[in-house]
Amino acid sequence: MKDNRTYATGKRKTAIARVWVTPGSGKITVNKREVEDYFPRATGQMVIKQPFEATSTLGAYDVWATVRGGGQSSQATAIRHGITKCLIEREPSLRPPLKAAGYVTRDSRKKERKKPGQRGARALFQFSKR
Repeated sequence: MKDNRTYATGKRKTAIARVWVTPGSGKITVNKREVEDYFPRATGQMVIKQPFEATSTLGAYDVWATVRGGGQSSQATAIRHGITKCLIEREPSLRPPLKAAGYVTRDSRKKERKKPGQRGARALFQFSKR
């Protein structure tokens, strides 16, 4: 914790979020923009605030994050993962509620690669006997 701020990296699919958490008033900044501007849909904003709601620390910390890759949903989940890691580093006693909510484990699901000689990852060409 340098300068009373905590750093962690959150990941989901191809999205990678660098997250800094400092004690403050609950301001969340993503890529130098307010969270409401960066995630116009309410679901993205809700996902980012979930770790604070699970630990009853909503409004106690400021978050500054940079995120790259992936889509809106993946980026929001990557930021949530980073915030969770920061909160656990700051206060290890917050781990049980975060773990119970399922925010500690990185969601490692990724898109399956296309296989050679096939149309897609699992989709095969239609079989014809003649």
